[in-house]
Amino acid sequence: MFESAELGHKIDKATYDKEVPTLREALLNAQFDLSQKGKFPVIILAGGVDGAGKGETVNLLNEWMDPRFIQAHAMGEKTDEEQRHPPMWRFWRALPPKGKIGVFFGSWYTAPIVRRVLKQTSAAMLNQSIEQINHFEKMLTDEGTLIIKFWFHLSKDAQEKRLKSLEKNPKTRWRVTKLDWQRFKSYDKFRKVSEHALRETSTAEAPWIVVEGADTRYRNLTVGKILLEALRKRIDSANKPSAKDVAPLHEPIDHLNVLDKLNMAQKLDKKKFNAELEKYQGKLNLLTRDPRFRKMSVIAAFEGSDAGGKGGAIRRITGALDARYYHIIPVAAPTEEERAQPYLWRFWRYVPHTGHFNIFDRTWYGRVLVERVEKYCSEADWMRAYREINDFEQQLVDSNIVLVKCWLAITKEEQLRRFKEREKIGFKRFKITEEDWRNREKWDDYERAVCDMVDRTSTEIAPWTLVEANDKNFARIKILKTLCQRIETAMKKIPKD
Repeated sequence: MFESAELGHKIDKATYDKEVPTLREALLNAQFDLSQKGKFPVIILAGGVDGAGKGETVNLLNEWMDPRFIQAHAMGEKTDEEQRHPPMWRFWRALPPKGKIGVFFGSWYTAPIVRRVLKQTSAAMLNQSIEQINHFEKMLTDEGTLIIKFWFHLSKDAQEKRLKSLEKNPKTRWRVTKLDWQRFKSYDKFRKVSEHALRETSTAEAPWIVVEGADTRYRNLTVGKILLEALRKRIDSANKPSAKDVAPLHEPIDHLNVLDKLNMAQKLDKKKFNAELEKYQGKLNLLTRDPRFRKMSVIAAFEGSDAGGKGGAIRRITGALDARYYHIIPVAAPTEEERAQPYLWRFWRYVPHTGHFNIFDRTWYGRVLVERVEKYCSEADWMRAYREINDFEQQLVDSNIVLVKCWLAITKEEQLRRFKEREKIGFKRFKITEEDWRNREKWDDYERAVCDMVDRTSTEIAPWTLVEANDKNFARIKILKTLCQRIETAMKKIPKD
């Protein structure tokens, strides 16, 4: 894969000086059109061999184009905060919005490749990382992101020559470190692992472009021209309708109804409820104060029918927690800032770091529920969301996050009773809106969406807990008990200090 980047391509100075002004003007025009139309974001990955010109090329792009609309990120060693989150958290936070360009100098490829070269991981673990990367990039491209991946390559001899040249010049000596020379000693290993990673992740949606880095002028013009071509092609076709927007499907995934199997008559009297509430709130409090909890975190995700009792259940949970270590995230319609990002971006923002407890009142499942039923997105979008959500939750669980997902189910008759009650009681009137009544008219559509959601996303690592919520006392205790059980099970896997 790298052989074509070792052919010794060169561009003479006269040709370079002649072509650069025209190229810069075209790039600026393309960038202006991108920012004005705001239809999609652009991600540029700059990876490759040390000394092949990654940093210089990133600096050049900032010089040639308008830096106000370019966000450059040098992803080095993780900060303390990043260490306390899933590995992809820092990349999600840095994704560019629509209309802007994000340049990653050091990306989600760096750590898997380096760890494999240093034998800190196995070949199987590298392949697992590659699979996760492919899923991540597929999600981005499905959301409309233009991904351009440059791998800057040098032969072994050219790299040694380049490092020595930089080291010899007092003005560039600082750019060569001991780490660069250490990695040079492992050049053959890096090449082998990198070539495998690139081959497995060069997809139709996000192919790798290997650029010869020995000649600066050749490298610069090559990158600039490829970037311009990709931008112009996407900008000029951005307004054309795609098949996913004009060919919706209407058949349900299947006809199973897990909600029909719930025993909605289960109740808990007031006396028993008070005793159970004290028991499980106390247990939850002790679990979150255990020293082992500082090595894990919890996400409690609540979905359910309108008037299903999510708010009351959440209050019983927070009544057992230290206010310094929990955060409630009420999820409403996305803001303009959130609409400019991939769908899951706003949820990655609120992933807790270790020792914390985040509670989501409505969740990332909105795409396969309200957005599906109300047709706020295409069928292709919500169908692929099942895979994206499962990938997201896998990353959470892999990072020692206990994910507890609860669906609060009530019958259609009980919902009507609660709606009417809310209209009559003054301090509850804010809880009932015209939208609630309108949603009720689509009860069957929402029920079908819920059943499909549970079928597709109730996994071994992140199962759904279906809560019979006609009786609020029963529902609240079942939720508290489930939380305690899941946290206790996870905590047993963490050794005591």
